[in-house]
Amino acid sequence: MTRTRWMAAVAFGSLILAAAPSLAQQASPAPAAAPAVQAPASRGLSLKDLAMMERVSEPRVSPDGRQILYAVRTTDWDGNKGVNGLWLADVAPGQQSGEPRKLAISEGGASGARWAPDGGAIYFLSSRGGSNQVWRTDAAGMAAAQVTTLPFDVSGFRIAPDGRSLVLAVSVFVDCDTLACTKTRLDARGKSTIQSYDRLPLRDFDHWVDTRRTHLFVQPLNGSGLSGGEPRDLLAGLDADVSAGDSSFDISPDGRTLVYGTQTQGAGEPFTSNSDVFRVALDGGTPVNLTEGNKGSDGNPVFSPNGRQLAWLSAPRENVGGDQAAVWVADADGSGARKLTDWDRGAGGLQWRTDGRSLLVSAADEGQNRLFSVDARTGRITLLTGNGTVGAYEEKAGVLAYAHESFVAPTQIFVQTRGEPRQISRQNAEVLAQMDLPKGEAFTFAGWNNEPVQGWVFKPAGAVEGRRYPAVYLIHGGPKSPWTENWSYRWNPQVYTAAGYAVVMINFHGSPGYGQAFTDAINDHWGDRPLEDLEKGWAAALSNNPWIDGDRACALGASYGGYMVNMIAGKWNGPWRCLVNHAGVFDVPQLMNAMDIGNFIWEFGGPSWERKAVYDAFNPETYAGDWNKPMLVLHGSKDFRVPMEQGLATFSALQRQGVPSRFVHVPDENHWVLKPRTWVDWQQEILDWVGRYTAPAG
Repeated sequence: MTRTRWMAAVAFGSLILAAAPSLAQQASPAPAAAPAVQAPASRGLSLKDLAMMERVSEPRVSPDGRQILYAVRTTDWDGNKGVNGLWLADVAPGQQSGEPRKLAISEGGASGARWAPDGGAIYFLSSRGGSNQVWRTDAAGMAAAQVTTLPFDVSGFRIAPDGRSLVLAVSVFVDCDTLACTKTRLDARGKSTIQSYDRLPLRDFDHWVDTRRTHLFVQPLNGSGLSGGEPRDLLAGLDADVSAGDSSFDISPDGRTLVYGTQTQGAGEPFTSNSDVFRVALDGGTPVNLTEGNKGSDGNPVFSPNGRQLAWLSAPRENVGGDQAAVWVADADGSGARKLTDWDRGAGGLQWRTDGRSLLVSAADEGQNRLFSVDARTGRITLLTGNGTVGAYEEKAGVLAYAHESFVAPTQIFVQTRGEPRQISRQNAEVLAQMDLPKGEAFTFAGWNNEPVQGWVFKPAGAVEGRRYPAVYLIHGGPKSPWTENWSYRWNPQVYTAAGYAVVMINFHGSPGYGQAFTDAINDHWGDRPLEDLEKGWAAALSNNPWIDGDRACALGASYGGYMVNMIAGKWNGPWRCLVNHAGVFDVPQLMNAMDIGNFIWEFGGPSWERKAVYDAFNPETYAGDWNKPMLVLHGSKDFRVPMEQGLATFSALQRQGVPSRFVHVPDENHWVLKPRTWVDWQQEILDWVGRYTAPAG
């Protein structure tokens, strides 16, 4: 279980950043992923096309900068699951790369790969032995050897710079002093159907918690790079939980010190976003809190390449969703800390560049998610990429590799040394070459408070001049999770363009990437300011695009988007032929008191019993008596973010009033629909519903 959460924006020629558009014009954008095989575009994106696409992620640069390791998830259609593997590409600077190749060790499943410090081996995670453990292969990736043999899963790891040890993320019971103790207790629990709790949380996203905490263990390695002794808990006895993700912990270049981010509030932890950065010696000792004075979220600590400096991200306010994180820098021991950036964007994914003079961050920015460089001395911001979304990235030996995607191209790996970036991976090239993928056309209109708000309009695939087309209005969730120009495997606009629809998407007030004030505008205003933006954005889209048939349109949303669909059903149902609500909210007070995030109530300024007027004003249940448009309701049984009772209540209210409605139960999914065949069936339900109500009259 991992409870450390960021309240910063979700989650990511040298010029000081004054205005994002001017920088975007000067940056060298990543080129669109070009198919290796050219063929006439003849069709749109089908549901199975999207479900079967190979998903590229996690670029890892070899220590000498000559090779890129990256992850590819393929789809086992019959097994209704994804399968993780590893690919390798040669990218020697100044030379054209050869064809990437899939490593043989992928056949047993492989993920989370990292290069050994000398580049002679690759470590990775695999459950081929029955539980998720660390494995090792040489650089050719032909044969795998198991490194760790812990009695339960390893969720993440790092390799010490000297290659003599690993730091493992492992979930244990805090009062157990051995791994065997945790294993014994888990085995005993397996014989009972009862689990007792003395404090929150009870559930986390899609599972009931077992009260373990993720600690960091030092695992010695022998001369062959395999386990060379018993792992030792660096957080022994501490009521702390550390995420296994890339941004959660780091090891100093000399291999002596570990830094990590976590919360330590005990029973009060679920009710605060306050997290801190700690340092502890790898040979043992008491962890030291380096950021105790800040009450917001501190995390993502990283050592500079020479080990003399430590940087981290810090959001200043407690319990403020979307609070933008700034970059802080200090001496390696945490002394002399200073705020490096004063930037109206929320930085994420902090890393040092290999020259030690600057850092890398990503950030939502005007509907994009871009990569930036931050001068470690002055805090100057330099934009590195243009339109699209940059995911994971890494730099070694002056070679920068990053994952990039857009509305018209799924994720591919790009490498940049000097000059233009070049594409390394070519996954999905053949199928993409067959497709007509309309580009989103950005537009801006005056929204709430007459402030500029951004949106996109997509034409249907194969659109014919002079014809009018039905439309879907996609409403994002979060609510502080903006639409960005990316390739989604959940709500991809190209699914709807392929089905013959115009698509309209709006980044209403509350969406990160447009400044802190724009994001903060939704606080205490879930149900009015964003709704005003959506109303005005729809009017602007219709006014500027007369080919959209506004009389044949449906509004679709999930999570907060589903909440907004329910609000629209009661307060703005005039334009819509139908509505679609996945994992949406019916009763906000019940949600806030039952969901798995204890401090989310601060989106409404406090608990429901203290803020009843605000909750009632922005509660869909208040307006349910005015619902009259057909609604499709979809919900997963394992959804503990927005528990399924919210969807059941929505459907019940519709049925009681005789409103045409349909409930789709997804028993084996959580807040998201992840299994490929299940996703296709789920999305087909949506397309069938929208098609029924947007069909031409007669």
